[in-house]
Amino acid sequence: MRSKLLTAGLVLALTAALGGVASADARPGGRPTLTDPHPCPGQPGFTCSTLTVPLDRSGRVPGTLDLPVATADNVTAPKGVLLFLTGGPGQGGVGAITRIATQRLPEVAKDYRFVMLDQRGTGANALRCPGLQAQMGSSDIATPTRDAVTECARILGDTAPLYSTDQTVADFDQLREALGVSKMVVDGVSYGSFTAARYAIAHPGNVSKVVLDSVLPHHASASASLYLTGLTAEARVLRAACAVAPACGYDPAEDLAWVVRHRGTADGVKIFDLIVTYEFVDPTYRNPSAGDVIGALHAARAGSPAQLDELLEAYKSGGDDPASFSSGLHAATLCADQRFPWGSSATPVALRKPLLSLAARSLPASATWPYTTEVATQQGFIQTCLPWPAERPGSNPASRLPNVPVLLLNGDRDLSTPLEWAREEARVAPQGRLVIVPGESHSIQNRERGHAGRDAVISFLQ
Repeated sequence: MRSKLLTAGLVLALTAALGGVASADARPGGRPTLTDPHPCPGQPGFTCSTLTVPLDRSGRVPGTLDLPVATADNVTAPKGVLLFLTGGPGQGGVGAITRIATQRLPEVAKDYRFVMLDQRGTGANALRCPGLQAQMGSSDIATPTRDAVTECARILGDTAPLYSTDQTVADFDQLREALGVSKMVVDGVSYGSFTAARYAIAHPGNVSKVVLDSVLPHHASASASLYLTGLTAEARVLRAACAVAPACGYDPAEDLAWVVRHRGTADGVKIFDLIVTYEFVDPTYRNPSAGDVIGALHAARAGSPAQLDELLEAYKSGGDDPASFSSGLHAATLCADQRFPWGSSATPVALRKPLLSLAARSLPASATWPYTTEVATQQGFIQTCLPWPAERPGSNPASRLPNVPVLLLNGDRDLSTPLEWAREEARVAPQGRLVIVPGESHSIQNRERGHAGRDAVISFLQ
């Protein structure tokens, strides 16, 4: 017995030397550990390993999940661990650690040990729903068929509620234990900002600082599921883009409103999806080499729709590799976490459509302009969760963020997570500081063309 314990101790010591201790320990009640440490393929300076977590922390559904984890090899980084959280929900993390730590934030990587993981249902172990994946890909907005949604729900079965943010937040804290640290910086982008905030609320004593990049407010609402802020923000963003010299000389929001009303709801949803997708290519919204979406809308209003039709075809959603973005995980998480005009995921399916119709009739035109109420109710967020089976919902904390330093970062051209959402979240952050990055769109730390936003992160984490 003594010799076996000594051998186990040597294995743990070697594991720590290879990239850090960190799957639930095989011994009952033992500290979680990271198993099978090995160099991350094609990512020198980083060690890949596995964290084994319970499938269902309530114990109602047996089983475990193996989550891939990547850790920087600077185990003794002077300022500790920085857990960087990707978005979606549906994106993996392990494959992006070199880009984030080495290419985008090398100044931060000198002082912090970067850690990223494939959150449950993403990356190498992505949930796979073929119909939904083909129709939606990485989009929130593209409208899926009911058959594709119900197929996905059948594939996931009783495990669907086990991919809520509550379960993911618990995974994060198990990872912290496995890393052997009492506190860590948590830095999340897009949906990652949602999970970062939820983690800070659930475990306030375990975070030292929080970075929320491209902010999704942590308290879910029916307004967010209808995308009301995103719909109305397009007028502000397109007008600001049009005002940059040389100014357009016309109102792109009026053009958008006219085109949506003349092409109908189905095309209205596609145009909404197009513009949100387009921001990832061209945050000016006017670059001819990317298709000039503002100019295309203006031409369509003037009777020449060919350019807009070409953009709708070129930027249509669907078909992304599940390993890079799982639409099944996206649906399972959002339908569990979010709140809707019909309430939560616990509302019986038969009651949802009447409650949605009632809410739609109460919306003033200004709540969705330059779009329409029909676009708000037919976009993918609503139409995915409308037929999703009733299940126990994830939590929805209305509490403020804890009293720790919080940096909120948002581009003023962001339409995936509009600036208005960042302002909303900043109001509930006692030590929050909002930095607005002019002329930039979504995911500042990953995609900003300049350096102002990243400089704010570097300064904040000093």
